[in-house]
Amino acid sequence: MDSLFGVYECNADAKGRVMLPVAFKNQLTKELKDGFVMKRSIFSKSLELFPIATWNGMVKEVNKLNRFNKKNVEFIRMFNYGVVPVELDASGRLLISKDMMTFSKITKSVVMAAAGDRIEIWDKKSYEKFINSGTADFEKLAEDVMGGITPSDN
Repeated sequence: MDSLFGVYECNADAKGRVMLPVAFKNQLTKELKDGFVMKRSIFSKSLELFPIATWNGMVKEVNKLNRFNKKNVEFIRMFNYGVVPVELDASGRLLISKDMMTFSKITKSVVMAAAGDRIEIWDKKSYEKFINSGTADFEKLAEDVMGGITPSDN
């Protein structure tokens, strides 16, 4: 899997179960059998859903950090805080735990948004607020982040 795409609205039931959108299931056919990992986002009050292979690759990099450096140990601890394995049930739903729902402020309306190699899971109101607050600055952000990159001839 190179990169996911799409933004989909879903509903969480009273137990925190959310149906994974069919479009994501179709993009993740190989990954569905291996399962996923869910964690808190570092930069927003949202969740991140990683295919297990993607997660393992990221953890491999994090594990290269020197554990005799206090900041590294604190980072590793916080990076892994609340990480949970996730599998889809027979109906194609994933379970968002109560503590993850509280962290992300998810109640019922959910947005699942592709973010490269992962899916971000947001409370709908929080997602819309984030997207709408950044639209005016996106032009400058795009220039700052991508302006110096020259397309490669792959």
